[in-house]
Amino acid sequence: MKIFQMPDSLANKIAAGEVVERPASVVKELVENSIDAGSTWVKIELHEAGLEQIKITDDGEGMVEEDVERAFLRHATSKIRNESDLFHVHTLGFRGEALASIASVSRLTIRTSQGDAAGTYLSLEGGIVTERGKSDARKGTEITVSDLFYNTPARLKYMKTIHTELGHITDLLNRLALSHPEVRFEATHNGKSLFKTPGTGDLLQVIAQIYGMGVARKMLPIKGETLDFKISGFIAKPEITRASRNYISILLNGRYIKSIPLNQAIIRGYHTLLPIGRSPIAVLAIEMDPYLVDVNVHPTKLEARFSKDKELFTLVEQLIQDTFRQTRLIPEIEQKPVVKPRPSIQHTMDFDRSATILKETIEPTNKLDNYPAYQPEVKQDIIVDQDGKHHHVQEKEERFGSEPEEVITPTPVVQEEGIPSEDRVPTMYPIGQLHGTYILAQNENGFYMIDQHAAQERIKYEFFKKKLGKTTNEVQELLIPLTFEFSKQESIFIDHYRDELESVGLFFEDFGNQTYIIRFYPNWFPKGFEEEVIREMIDQIMHDERINVESIREEAAILMSCKRSIKANHHLNHDDMFRLLEDLRKTTDPFTCPHGRPIIIHFSTYELEKMFKRVM
Repeated sequence: MKIFQMPDSLANKIAAGEVVERPASVVKELVENSIDAGSTWVKIELHEAGLEQIKITDDGEGMVEEDVERAFLRHATSKIRNESDLFHVHTLGFRGEALASIASVSRLTIRTSQGDAAGTYLSLEGGIVTERGKSDARKGTEITVSDLFYNTPARLKYMKTIHTELGHITDLLNRLALSHPEVRFEATHNGKSLFKTPGTGDLLQVIAQIYGMGVARKMLPIKGETLDFKISGFIAKPEITRASRNYISILLNGRYIKSIPLNQAIIRGYHTLLPIGRSPIAVLAIEMDPYLVDVNVHPTKLEARFSKDKELFTLVEQLIQDTFRQTRLIPEIEQKPVVKPRPSIQHTMDFDRSATILKETIEPTNKLDNYPAYQPEVKQDIIVDQDGKHHHVQEKEERFGSEPEEVITPTPVVQEEGIPSEDRVPTMYPIGQLHGTYILAQNENGFYMIDQHAAQERIKYEFFKKKLGKTTNEVQELLIPLTFEFSKQESIFIDHYRDELESVGLFFEDFGNQTYIIRFYPNWFPKGFEEEVIREMIDQIMHDERINVESIREEAAILMSCKRSIKANHHLNHDDMFRLLEDLRKTTDPFTCPHGRPIIIHFSTYELEKMFKRVM
């Protein structure tokens, strides 16, 4: 006989391989259970990044005695009764294997009570109950997980450094806090405070705690809904960017999920406002009928499959674009605090006197290495959002895992609804030019620097995009055909998708040896850029197996705007500068070039006066 049934202890260890990947997995499952239990306060205590011990304490509803031991059986859950419940999930943890899996690879104790009588105590080792008893009557649950993976040394061997594992836990706690701002989280590591949120229900306060006050000041509220979706949250102004998309948090019905298509919809919402290779900070909360989403795609429930995905992605993209169109996005230069060095204190011993006397000799120093580290004050600040709601937040440095902000840290700009296109950028009066590259201008609000190449790129990009967007798929015949040589892989795709290419007006004639000629192409092709556009089409069909004419036109407009704009070291007269600034004011998005680089930087009159010590 070759087929036999595994014992529960072995099955639990195998299940633990899916559910308990690292200490952060344990924290996730236990904290989610605390949230599902209605907790308003959750404390996480870690020792050696959770490998030595993880202790989770909450003030949730707790469990009665008969449920405690049953909770550690496989497939035990209080959240699913029948098959239809799988498609109406409102809770976070519901797999029914988490506690059993965690207990099978650790030494675990639990104390829990519903607050109306003595509680229950249970101790397990490797998933086997070793001790039962009574505990105090404090309402809530306390679970301690010690010696994680002690009985699976192969798994323990693959754990990363303490620093890495702690990073995963901190990132997880950030997401949980963003998902549930109404819950007060406290976390410590080796007895030192690691993480804390106020639990007031104010999402912006949590953002300030996680990413710092500087980022919180630059967040814009976003809100909108349809019959199927309700979206709220905050998005960072385009000047605040990061190198990875890890700073995008998508919260679905209170659950943090990862979604590449939703990330892409957010990026498309920023459109040309983002520099190439940069990503925004965004916290997007989506509420929808659980029946329209499947969160069982992945064992850890980090992924989701949507029934009406196109409608959702379009809504997200449109809301972000509408938010930016109602906001002035000109960065303002903020004077950085000047850190004055403290005098160094040198202790000397005077041996010429009968007694050894300790003297303090204060001597100034010019060595930068001797400067004390700058410690910013933690202070209360207030942010007023679009609805006029006040948010009291503490200014702190960004938490573990974040990277420094951009060099330009603009000051807050009051958001105004329905700003007309030309009023989003005030009238600026040119006063000169710097290095033939930057236009210098002024008005009653201060001093401006404008990148003339980036400004004209934006103007021409919107002109060409509008011009190309009006065209149809009508074709024109060439007097002299275009000849192309393609690789074998490209030729295979051209032959396979010939119908799709012809449907958008591109007709390839095989000329042998992977060579093709083009006798016709669409009218909208920009003159002088035909080859670039055709090769872009082939690249797109190889990557996406379809042609998106709109995106091709977009790339063509960007290409034409860059090639035909004035370059650096090009001197302009006063009238040319004024005309350029006025044309810029009439564009839809006058703040960045098509590649996402800033066009205008503003120095307020107040900041200029501070620099020259006219105000103190």
